[in-house]
Amino acid sequence: MNDQPHGRPRSSDGKGGGKPYRRPKKDPVRILAFEALRAVDERDAYANLVLPPLLRKAREGGNFDGRDAALATELVYGTLRRQGTYDAIIAACIDRPLREVDPPVLDVLALGAHQLLGTRIPSHAAVSASVELARVVLGDGRARFVNAVLRKIAADDLDGWLEKVAPPYDEDAEDHLAIVHSHPRWVVSALWDALGGGRAGIEDLLEADNERPEVTLVARPGRSTTEELMAALGEEGALPGRWSPYAVRMAEGGEPGALDAVKDARAGVQDEGSQLVAVALANAPIEGRDERWLDGCAGPGGKAALLGALAAERGAALLASEKQPHRARLVERALAGNPGPYQVIAADGTRPPWREGSFDRVLMDVPCSGLGALRRRPEARWRRRPEDLEGFAPLQRGLLREALSAVRVGGVVGYATCSPHLAETRIVVEDVLKGRGGAPVEAEWIDVRPLMPGVAGLGEGPDVQLWPHLHGTDAMYLALLRRTA
Repeated sequence: MNDQPHGRPRSSDGKGGGKPYRRPKKDPVRILAFEALRAVDERDAYANLVLPPLLRKAREGGNFDGRDAALATELVYGTLRRQGTYDAIIAACIDRPLREVDPPVLDVLALGAHQLLGTRIPSHAAVSASVELARVVLGDGRARFVNAVLRKIAADDLDGWLEKVAPPYDEDAEDHLAIVHSHPRWVVSALWDALGGGRAGIEDLLEADNERPEVTLVARPGRSTTEELMAALGEEGALPGRWSPYAVRMAEGGEPGALDAVKDARAGVQDEGSQLVAVALANAPIEGRDERWLDGCAGPGGKAALLGALAAERGAALLASEKQPHRARLVERALAGNPGPYQVIAADGTRPPWREGSFDRVLMDVPCSGLGALRRRPEARWRRRPEDLEGFAPLQRGLLREALSAVRVGGVVGYATCSPHLAETRIVVEDVLKGRGGAPVEAEWIDVRPLMPGVAGLGEGPDVQLWPHLHGTDAMYLALLRRTA
């Protein structure tokens, strides 16, 4: 890189003609944030998995308090969410393509840009702290490069920069939205197609993707209650759920793992949209026997635990199947102590060990792009590519076909994804029902909307798409189908 220092380094006693050498100040908050970003970049890790152990280790060191943890969390998630915007601004401040800047340098620059443009940290403090971080993790030469770039960025605010780097909406609407709201252009296009409507709706959705989601708890019926959770959290620590009768929303900064009900698996952390999917399947009307339920893609276990509790109330048994053994162990942990009969197995849902027509209710929450959970996993938007959907397509169709085979005539299948992309939602269901790529399946749609009472904005049905900006949930999709032959 040409941002390396030239000539002889300055001497520590000042005799080299420059100022005396000063050791860089080690800021544990920003060093931790940098380490988290490097793990996300180098190991394809997810911030929600990397950050907690880093924070725990820092707290155990004794010089890291709750405010430090909150700032580190904001720096990591804020930088990842706004990466596309910050990359465009950084690119405007340097004389080379971004790909020619080493990734660790880009991480320090993005952290600095977020402090300058996305927080209330004073500009001089943001630049100074970022340069000190660069001296510690990159060296003095690259720190000078960081200093020069961040001083350029500090010359304007976010709105001013967006006017410079984003094309006008009227000239290129998708590219404008991609830069302003920090989403890849193809994701903007896909979300807009799924959402429909004009500019206001897509902008609201993209803005919601960049907001920190609430932590939502589920009180597993028969094992815990929302009243217990509310009492444990206190009046200022929680709010009732918006839609699910089993949901409690935690106040910012709460620690769900500290609750006895969560420790005992009587309650858990579960997005309200995920809860609604399980409850709608459990409440879908069927005739006759209602004794055997299947969760065919059960990992990591949130929906399975809720389904297991609901099944137990009716005397039904749940089989939770998960292909990956390590994820099957997570399902076992989530279901531990369930009062009703259940079994967890490691099995491939496309080559199932169960007989045709064995179950009364089947849930297939299929692997997908995860575009519905970008609030929780902001780095996913930068990792996914349009061609990824082609890889998911055969698996999604195969799992739905097997689900419809596994359920008895008159029984109900729920097809769910944490993605609003049309290629992963309604198109999959229509293809399977019409026999595209296989034999036609005899099944009829069930209108999901009456099974989500009180939830507004559910569209024309019969399937349902939830949205972060409309419902405060992940963008969960659910189609319910009744096998007819």
